[in-house]
Amino acid sequence: MRIAGLIQDSIVDGPGLRFVVFAQGCDKDCEGCHNQEAREIGGGEEQTVEGIIAEMQSNPLTDGLTLSGGEPFLQARECVALATAARLKGMNVWAYTGYTFEELIDISASDAAVSELLELTDVLVDGRFIITQRSLNIKWRGSRNQRVIDLPKSLVLGRAVELEI
Repeated sequence: MRIAGLIQDSIVDGPGLRFVVFAQGCDKDCEGCHNQEAREIGGGEEQTVEGIIAEMQSNPLTDGLTLSGGEPFLQARECVALATAARLKGMNVWAYTGYTFEELIDISASDAAVSELLELTDVLVDGRFIITQRSLNIKWRGSRNQRVIDLPKSLVLGRAVELEI
């Protein structure tokens, strides 16, 4: 898997202590992106999924896995393996994406890995970062257009259901 970085014990990428995987590569070009170095598709470094899983599982205090980027849905197959391992250890899974929920549903119709990753994700923070809607006063997102979505409920209902924060 091509990654931009890993963080143990994040408290800003979802609730509790989180293991964060920053996937390398993004097909969006958001002005003011908070993670510019993760945008280049061929940048970052290669790590094995098994190695990332071992690092994630090395801390017994970790509450959850957060997939960020870059764009984790561009490496959906690898992220499915990470999310599966996290779920097997009782962790919840959050994913940050520049796509909207609706776009991912459309993509998932022809991409089984995207569909599987959506099924394994508890919370989806969706939408491009829009600098004119930037706010430091909203929890777990960077701009007001982004939504914090309860993904299991959304998949059942067939529409985005925002998490009550």
